[in-house]
Amino acid sequence: MTGIKAKDTLAIATYIVLPNDTNTLTNLMGGQLLNWMDIIGAVCAGRFCKRVVVTASVSNVSFQQPIQLGNVVTLEAKVSRSFTKSCEVFIEVYKESQLTGIKIKCNEAMYTFVALNEKGETVAMPALIPESELEQARFDAALRRKQLSLILAGRMQPDEAKELKALFVS
Repeated sequence: MTGIKAKDTLAIATYIVLPNDTNTLTNLMGGQLLNWMDIIGAVCAGRFCKRVVVTASVSNVSFQQPIQLGNVVTLEAKVSRSFTKSCEVFIEVYKESQLTGIKIKCNEAMYTFVALNEKGETVAMPALIPESELEQARFDAALRRKQLSLILAGRMQPDEAKELKALFVS
């Protein structure tokens, strides 16, 4: 099978939460975190397809724990699946206390990017090859999310979404 291995799409970024990044509770503002995730997601997707990419959608954003002033924030992005002209990037966010060194996963999200050519037209994405069990699980789940999105947008009939339907019919 030709394509790019999922493990080879990893992109990592690290930030420190400064006062200008926080709300009145001295926690990282959600909008700032979304911005950082969008940037690392675009780096990941762009490296994957060797093109300029733009954000098509953001889904399943999960703010599980607040990130405090002074925490070191590490974002890890990896392509979970590519489609004809888009790819889904799974982003995990970790916070680390500089005082204790304890690192905790606190957020995650899925971003979808499309690749563009020099004229701003969408172009094909390369194939992705999942290898580990986790990569395969994310690969499979990405197709179900895409099918659900297409159904909700009226671009796919529910009976056409075989992988999504399999979750409910045995």
